[in-house]
Amino acid sequence: MRKKFIFLGETNSINIEIILNSHNYLKNKIKYIIICNKLDLEKYIIKLKSNIKINEVFDPISFTSYNKNSLNIFNIPHRYKEKYKNLLNQLNISNHLSKSTGLDLVTMPIDKSLFKKRIKFIGVTEYLGKINNTNTAMLMLGEKFSVLPLTTHINLKNVYKNLNEKKLKNQLNLIINLIKLKKYKLNFKLIKFLCYNPHCGEDKTIGKEDNLISKTIKSHFKKISGPYPSDSAFNKLNKKTLFLSTYHDQALIPFKILNKNGVNMTLGLSYRRISPAHGTAKDLKFKNKSDNTSFIKCMII
Repeated sequence: MRKKFIFLGETNSINIEIILNSHNYLKNKIKYIIICNKLDLEKYIIKLKSNIKINEVFDPISFTSYNKNSLNIFNIPHRYKEKYKNLLNQLNISNHLSKSTGLDLVTMPIDKSLFKKRIKFIGVTEYLGKINNTNTAMLMLGEKFSVLPLTTHINLKNVYKNLNEKKLKNQLNLIINLIKLKKYKLNFKLIKFLCYNPHCGEDKTIGKEDNLISKTIKSHFKKISGPYPSDSAFNKLNKKTLFLSTYHDQALIPFKILNKNGVNMTLGLSYRRISPAHGTAKDLKFKNKSDNTSFIKCMII
């Protein structure tokens, strides 16, 4: 039976409810240990009036004393007064465990504002790349198509700074090499680049960025086609198509509308990091209205 680690993430969210609602389905399919603070988890379970038991695993590397009928956790005591520091500590330990074992790490959503107000923090994808000293890419896998934005959580006005031939060439080389790796189990037949400007710049009258994209692709990347106008690119969909975009929302908006059980996969780490394609949804906590479809996919993919 396969094994995975779960970083619990933000407890003021639907994360715990989703895991609880998925346990009976998953317990005979996969072994998993939740990296979290035990007291935080217990408080939430009490509020949900759940009867599920917690089993504390003291050696997560070997999964010793694992009990499939309970929630198996590796307890991380709070060391700091600040919540974001405790969450970073849990994430660091989760990263260490997956890095040591090669097991998948499923990270549940966090509230990035808690981090951004205190430290320079873009997102979990970028943070894991930084602490592992490697370049990462955010791949969103869907049942109808997949997307990969070349820039993620940055101000839109700064996207153009990443559009020069050298940076573009290096990024595309990284992506092509990563999606070939067997551990990701990817099989894209088409890779389509989306235009940066409306209507691909309308023959340079709006901007010249799309000519740069076209030149770079044609000169160096036979497996990538485009660029294609993004307002019509999603008319014909195929599960084995990967769309590349220069900025986050250009790809993520159609992805989340058209795919119902997508997942976020970080490429570039020594292990597979996977995350549900939704946020903390604090407004839904304790209401038993959360959708666990994306989480289930993260666990069985």
